[in-house]
This record gives sequence, structure tokens and C-alpha cells, in this order.
Amino acid sequence: MITQKTERLILRYLNNQATFSERNKLELWLDDPINFQLFKQYLKTHYLILLNMDLFDTTDSKNQLLGVMNHEKNLIKRRKYSRIMKYAALFILFLGLGFTYKDVHFSKYPNVIKPTDQITLELENGEFEIINEEGKSQIIDVNKNIVGKQKGEQLVYDKNKAIETLVYNTLTIPFGKHFQLQLSDGTNVHLNAGSSLKYPVNFIDGNKRHVTLIGEAFFDVASDTENPFVVNAEDLNIEVLGTAFNVSAYPEDVFTDVVLVEGAIGLYAYENALNETVTIKPGTKGSFNKNLKNITTEKVDVSIHTVWIDGGLVFRNMPFKNIIKKLERHYNIKININNEKLKNEVFNASFKNAPPIEKVLNAFGKSYGIRYTLKNDTIHIN
Repeated sequence: MITQKTERLILRYLNNQATFSERNKLELWLDDPINFQLFKQYLKTHYLILLNMDLFDTTDSKNQLLGVMNHEKNLIKRRKYSRIMKYAALFILFLGLGFTYKDVHFSKYPNVIKPTDQITLELENGEFEIINEEGKSQIIDVNKNIVGKQKGEQLVYDKNKAIETLVYNTLTIPFGKHFQLQLSDGTNVHLNAGSSLKYPVNFIDGNKRHVTLIGEAFFDVASDTENPFVVNAEDLNIEVLGTAFNVSAYPEDVFTDVVLVEGAIGLYAYENALNETVTIKPGTKGSFNKNLKNITTEKVDVSIHTVWIDGGLVFRNMPFKNIIKKLERHYNIKININNEKLKNEVFNASFKNAPPIEKVLNAFGKSYGIRYTLKNDTIHIN
């Protein structure tokens, strides 16, 4: 039975009202196979009736929807960092097609389901485009206007003062890849593997420059004293006028870490006012504890936290289970730890221009006696 609290989460998500925290809670709830079955039945009872499934002439059309749900569940298991399933968009698709097509296979699934091994750009109307890192193309909005272009491994947006409303795109980077983005104000963003950034196609003068990050990114923010730049990383906001800093905000991590390279930035919890801002200086890391909702600061070696931009890997006083998460994202591979005690052991390691995963694991094996086997495309560590 779905509780009222969970039902409220589902409804808020389907109505596009859920916060990132609520989406994460729903995703964790869906990880339980029993809960996922309850969720499917709930949708079937409360939503597919509206689509009048009985009008379909074949059971194949019905089964396709359930198949998409199961496919989406598999995507979530493979990409913990990504947003929850796009069922709302899927239902709109079925609503538009369900009453007119019979005995026809639905061919528009790629517009709804984001591939897990491709860089994707979500447009303001919910459609997805696949980004080829070696390609060159124009970024077109729903009105067929050119708003930017792709130059290989970077998207560059144009500044257009004629645009007077905020319209958002979302760039999602899968495991095993990096990508760069230049926003319409000239801000440069380098996105790490397993990350996504939601941002306006064009910033509007007189408004704060808001973007939303899941995962990790390095920001080199264009200076604009009249329009502060704000990064929302779930429950933490990072506000700047123009500076360079790194944000690591993966959903599974307890801490959201912000490391300042130059300039100054202010950190404040999502629900707090600006008068409670914690200001940090260059060479400092600000850490937001998601459980305690507090911010602490400490001096750090900035290079350790930005080496990933050049393909390097650095682990400092890091539990092995966290190291594994980073390796999974970096190499796009599944790793299981069969030794529970090992998960919480703390290690230090550095790899420049990250070598093949086998060399990384062999290095851990030589230094710490860790053994591993490869079976069915999954690394098992004993």
C-alpha cells in the first residue's frame, strides 16, 4: 500500500512541483522492487484510465508502456545521479497518440528516454537531442531560432537581448565522459561524468543568473556585478559575481563540496536567507552537510579538487566505497565490493591522466593487497 506521504511525492513529481530533495526521496523509494510494482499499479489505476487504454486494439501497445517503465527502472539503477523517470512526458506522448493509432508501435520513445551512454540535451519542450562529441551543429529552440552552436566537445550559447523570458535547457553527461558548456553570459562550465546542469538559454538582465547542478562541475563565471550568478546544488546555493570554483554535489554523497580557486563566493542553505551566508576565500573548501544542514570550511589544495578536468584522479582520506563510486563514474563500469569492512577503509591515491581501470586496481592491489575479478562486465572486489 502506498502511504499518503509517498502518494504526495508522486503527485508533486507528476505535476512538476517536486524539489530535488523530493525527487531523490522518490528515487530511493523506487529502488525497492516491491515499491516499483506499487508505483506501476498506481500509475496504471490513476493515469492509464485517463488514456483509455481499452481503445487500443492490441495488447502489444499496453505492454509497450509497461516495458518502457521497466526500461526506465533499469536506467535509474545504472545512473543514480540522473533525475527520476520522465513519466509525465511519457503520459503526454501516449495521450497524444493513444486515441488515434491502433496496431502501431510507438517510435517516439527516444524523445522521452535518455540513453545512458550518450550526452543528451533536453530542450524546453521536453524533447531530447543526442550530442556527438565530434560533431558540429546548431542549437535550435522550439521556435526554430538558432540560440547557439556545438563545437566538438563544447556547447556555446549566444547572448540574445531580444529574448525576454527564461527558457531552460538541461545538459546531461553519462558515466565515462566529460563535456564543456559556455552559457549566454560567457560563463564557462566543465561538467564531470555523471552530471547534469539545467540553465537558461539566455539570461535576462535584472535577474540573478540561476543554474541547477547535479553532480560535479567547474565554473569560470563571467563577471556581472548587477546580476549575481547562483548555482543551486540541491539544498545548497552558491552565489558569486564572477569567479572560478568547483562544485561536487552528487546525490549519493553526504557532503556538497565547493572549492574556490579565485575571487569570493557565498554559500547558504536553500531555505535560509542571504544574511546567513558563509563566505569563503580562495584555497578554501566549503562543505554542506546534507543531513545536518550546516556548512563548514577548511583550507585545501585546490589542484586536488580540479585535477579531474584534465582526466586525473586523486583520492585523499577517502573511504573505499566513495572511491569506487568515482571509479564507476569515471570509467562507466559496474564495481561490486564483497568485503564489507573494506568499504569504510580510508585510502590515498593519485593518478595523472587516469590510466585504464585495470592499472588503477592493480595499483591498489600492490599498495593495499586488494584483489579483484572481472565477470559479466562487472568488477568484483574481495
